[in-house]
Amino acid sequence: MGSTMPNGDTMRFEATTLPVTDVDRAKDFYQRLGWRLDIDFEPAPGQRGVQFTPPGSRASIQFGEGSPEPEGPLTRLLLVVDDIEATRDDLIDRGVRVSDVFHNEPGLGPIPGVDPDHRSYLSLASFNDPDGNQWVLQEIKERLPGRGGAKDGADLADLLLETSLRHSQFEAVAPKHNWWDWYAAYMDAREEGLTPDESSTVANRYMADVKHIMPA
Repeated sequence: MGSTMPNGDTMRFEATTLPVTDVDRAKDFYQRLGWRLDIDFEPAPGQRGVQFTPPGSRASIQFGEGSPEPEGPLTRLLLVVDDIEATRDDLIDRGVRVSDVFHNEPGLGPIPGVDPDHRSYLSLASFNDPDGNQWVLQEIKERLPGRGGAKDGADLADLLLETSLRHSQFEAVAPKHNWWDWYAAYMDAREEGLTPDESSTVANRYMADVKHIMPA
């Protein structure tokens, strides 16, 4: 859960906007990575917005056309992984060019290969998307104190109940599907701060765009 501010609000980092020159090319690349396509829509003529979320991440990436973009490419966008070697192998299998793994040895600097003791934060590798935006894999086995945390059981139960009620509306008009796919998209959207209506829209679009399940 996000850190509580004095006024009771929370601040959660939600998305990074990537500079891209070809939206379809960028979309194909991130789909090839296996990232979840949250949305691909055209809010107005000449405008388009695309959002992806890495597996297990609460933060997303966005890109599109028809609106100002940051100067780029962006560098050192961190992707935290449990096993950097397995993740690197998976990316290579997906056709991505990934650097060799190296680790930072305190006092010595970068050294080829994974940290021998798999100490958290030390083992790294990188790859670029077609527009040169750089992603850095960082292996973390154990986080520093104060990082992360579990959701309160009562809050989770409330969210599950809300999700089931919202899903029933989709289920009533959709063909047979795996309910957990809709649940995952909806709950993730709610965790990111979207309203129930917005989260339902995200989940419906995810089912249509990624799972090809559309209401009758």
